[in-house]
Amino acid sequence: MSTTDRPAPIRILIGCDTFLPDVNGAARFAERLAAGLVQRGEDVHVVAPSVRHNRTGTFVETIEGERMTVHRWASWRWYPHDWLRFVLPWRARGYARRLLDRVRPDVIHIQSHIVIGRALAIEGAKRGIRIVATNHVMPENVLDFTPPPEKAKRVFVRGGWTAAARVLRLASAVTPPPRRAADFLERNTHRRGVLPVSCGLRAANYTADLTPRSSNRLVFVGRVTLEKEIDVILRAIPRIDPALDVSLTIVGDGDQRRNLEKLAVELGIADRVRFTGRVSDEQLRAQLTGASAFVIASIAELQSIATMEAMASGLPIVAADAMALPHLVHEGENGYLFQPGNDRELAERIERVLRLSPEEYQRMQRASLDAVQVHDIDRTLDTFEALYRGEAVAG
Repeated sequence: MSTTDRPAPIRILIGCDTFLPDVNGAARFAERLAAGLVQRGEDVHVVAPSVRHNRTGTFVETIEGERMTVHRWASWRWYPHDWLRFVLPWRARGYARRLLDRVRPDVIHIQSHIVIGRALAIEGAKRGIRIVATNHVMPENVLDFTPPPEKAKRVFVRGGWTAAARVLRLASAVTPPPRRAADFLERNTHRRGVLPVSCGLRAANYTADLTPRSSNRLVFVGRVTLEKEIDVILRAIPRIDPALDVSLTIVGDGDQRRNLEKLAVELGIADRVRFTGRVSDEQLRAQLTGASAFVIASIAELQSIATMEAMASGLPIVAADAMALPHLVHEGENGYLFQPGNDRELAERIERVLRLSPEEYQRMQRASLDAVQVHDIDRTLDTFEALYRGEAVAG
């Protein structure tokens, strides 16, 4: 769409329970969404937890190269987790009322149904503001950060989905990333007409190396937490034929890093496993470009931006057959799936990729590059702008 053909800008308030400097899929999506909308000339405001303890204020921040207004609400660290911060629920509604009266947005786009998203949706609905909701959170995943007994977990999950349903019913559109996540949400909240919308990425920002590989280096990118099941990848490494001389780079950080480093020593593979910790975007892209394959064992991915980044880097993918990953990995085309938790099968799938002929390997690389095109960020932005304006969008 040309600049002259674009409708008048609208004021969009994006509510995030996790945002920069957090590193996770939901935060990265919100950052790219906000920056993309600013590039298109929309008036964007972001609400997010404070970076420093108990500090509320409005700031101009540079996100993905774009300057925008970010409203930071006083938040507290959840100490069982390595980065999670949350706004006190009994304060959030008051913050929301004051902000909405001041900003007067045309639309509110919440990124979760938890604290900030819940407060903005409830107070926005009272004012007749259009609500769009993207769901990045499953109550089951939150249990990774809490230690309740099994019976309490079941009660928590039921209560979590009930709370989600109360918030999501206020939205004119609900948009989890892939179709499988949309189906899962409909089953658990009884919300109908859920529209899957990809988180999107700009594939042109990533570089694919289609020349023959001189080494067999696997890469994983993501938070180093329980739900990612990185231990399954580590246990697969000793099962791979030693002649392939496989190494693994784990890009990211989290509360399980020390445990995984210890496991690598116990498995006798510490010299073949590298933990980079947090890296810059440029370093991340270089790690992907130089790898031989991307491996992910997570069982809780609602979309997996990291997997899409690997595809945009021309990598074959070996992924757990769980949640959204089968929507990204087409068996035998751009990679292989394995039974979740089965390190023996994972090792076999990795070997299968690394033993491909140069021609077959490059075919798999090109299949990843082709498959990621449907997740182009401009398609995502087009869809959300239509939803913001109340226009019909095909599912």
